[in-house]
Amino acid sequence: MEQLGIRQLRANLAALTRRAGAGERVVITVDGNPVAQLGPIEPAGTEPTLADLAARGLLRPAHRGDRPEPTMSMPLWAGVRIDQLLREVRGR
Repeated sequence: MEQLGIRQLRANLAALTRRAGAGERVVITVDGNPVAQLGPIEPAGTEPTLADLAARGLLRPAHRGDRPEPTMSMPLWAGVRIDQLLREVRGR
């Protein structure tokens, strides 16, 4: 996923819009911080990817890309504390 500043977005808006229509995502930054994402329209009800969450600023991507994918995923609901969830998973 490419990241570019607002100035570059203004200069290349038509080309970036065509790329988004072709399925590519571009993260727009202001002062180096991701603030928006330009990408294809997604059908309702699809699960966000890690790249989507990173583009929204909800998580920071890993610095290293050579680590394996997680073997387990766990749903997390609003109001659930992560430390309590980990204790439950670990059986403590």
